Amino acid sequence: MHPTPIIRPARHCVNCDLRSLRMFCSLDDAALADFDVIGTSTLLPSGATLFLENAPSQGVFVICTGQVKLSCTSKEGRTLILKIAMPGDILGLGAVISGSKYEVTAQTVQPTEVKSIRREEFLAFLKKHGDASLHAAKSLSEEYKSAFFDARRLALSGSTAGRLAAVLLDWGRAESCGKSEMRFTMALTHEELANLVGCSRETMTRMLGRFKREKLIHIHGVSILILAPEKLEQLSA
Repeated sequence: MHPTPIIRPARHCVNCDLRSLRMFCSLDDAALADFDVIGTSTLLPSGATLFLENAPSQGVFVICTGQVKLSCTSKEGRTLILKIAMPGDILGLGAVISGSKYEVTAQTVQPTEVKSIRREEFLAFLKKHGDASLHAAKSLSEEYKSAFFDARRLALSGSTAGRLAAVLLDWGRAESCGKSEMRFTMALTHEELANLVGCSRETMTRMLGRFKREKLIHIHGVSILILAPEKLEQLSA
């Protein structure tokens, strides 16, 4: 049984040290002031569910810290991990704007702080602030591009090593936020990572071992440091 989520006042976006990472915290002053007072900030434990696939959309969730696994399930019960959402991502945006059901299931993979905003409150915020509406359009565009590149990676990459290299680079770049060191926390198990990349757990374990031996990455516990991003780039091409 998971611990009870901790409800806390929403972060003050103006003074937040993570603001540069997040699209909906980088608004003009008037929009940011209104965004600051809507929604609720919640600290969730690992394994908490934000929303379920095919459930009616109730609101959006901005990730402040932590990671969230996005997945979908087939009629046969097979689960496919689509993406690991990072700080700065806003989840449920497409479903809330279109008034449709959530397309995926969102579940935390480590302790995660999210800002949840009810659908009516969020839509009123977008209607009031044109800058925020533009940010929403950009965010949806980024989601589309991300889905396209993920599909291309799975369909066209000829090797497991190439697909794994692409995933590690994506996470490293997201966490580094422009810094030279590309280090991130691997919150997925080998089996979950294999699901994301499209291979077996045994193959994933072998690939990670190979990357370590070739000094492409360094693994210490759940922390992964990318040592040779240019070589991973060549593998993923």
